[in-house]
Amino acid sequence: MINQGKSGIRYNVVMSKSRPKILVFLFLTFAFSAVFYYMIASSGSIQPYALGLMWCPGIAALLTQGIFQRSLRGLGWRAGAGKYLLLGYALPIAYGLAVYAIVWLSGLGRFSPLEFANQVAAQLDMQSYSPWLVGSGYILALATIGISLSCLSALGEEIGWRGLLVPELAKETTFARTALISGGIWAVWHFPGILFADYNNANAPAWFGLFCFTVMVLGISFPFAWLRLKSGSMWSAVILHASHNLFIQGVFTPLTSDTGVTAYVIDEFGIGLALISVLIAWLFWRRRSGLPIQGKMTLVQDQ
Repeated sequence: MINQGKSGIRYNVVMSKSRPKILVFLFLTFAFSAVFYYMIASSGSIQPYALGLMWCPGIAALLTQGIFQRSLRGLGWRAGAGKYLLLGYALPIAYGLAVYAIVWLSGLGRFSPLEFANQVAAQLDMQSYSPWLVGSGYILALATIGISLSCLSALGEEIGWRGLLVPELAKETTFARTALISGGIWAVWHFPGILFADYNNANAPAWFGLFCFTVMVLGISFPFAWLRLKSGSMWSAVILHASHNLFIQGVFTPLTSDTGVTAYVIDEFGIGLALISVLIAWLFWRRRSGLPIQGKMTLVQDQ
């Protein structure tokens, strides 16, 4: 059905297969993940099974795309503009610094670079070297070589969540709903590891960590969805995911010592990232007008 507007622009209503495609993808994702949920719950630890679990959405997306498209095209394989890749890398550093700087300056957590450096030196059996040299070298290695390795695990999730799910949702609804729905599913997918294993902060109640984690994931789903739709590439989301995991879990949190209430504020299960994620969601929501046309209406210029 085509509606001719006064501006001479036609709006073509597209009957898509997005809903059944999304349902098949979600069924496969949670079916594959259930195997790892069982092993994670049985062992009480997520770490041995993290990589396998993270690739469940990716495998599900590849199978779903093959079923519906008979091809793996359309998942956002091209790199996209460099500025979006750079934004994906820099954003977690920016919001991480904002949260942790407040924590360190307020005394809610103590900035402990020497303690961090000594721990790294002990892990690497480099106690004979200057801890400052070891610590700074370790962070530099994480920021360069480490980001590449982090991308390997993040890619598994992002082929699914942003490669397939976000663009299919965007065909059906608005940007805000696309971000919230994809973020809600993404958060729930993590719940078994939080509730039945050690993917949490043991120094704070489970309900508090679950709440903060869910708010954080919903909030950061806005830049994830925005980058995917704006760039046409899933790689900006892959880098954003890898950068978040690397700098939040591998740098900022280990640099912070507990002062009593620190567990309630820092990391993915603290209120700090939850609050700033709401601000980030608002900032990217405001920039939604620059995204391609969404929903079932696709723009077609008259020739």
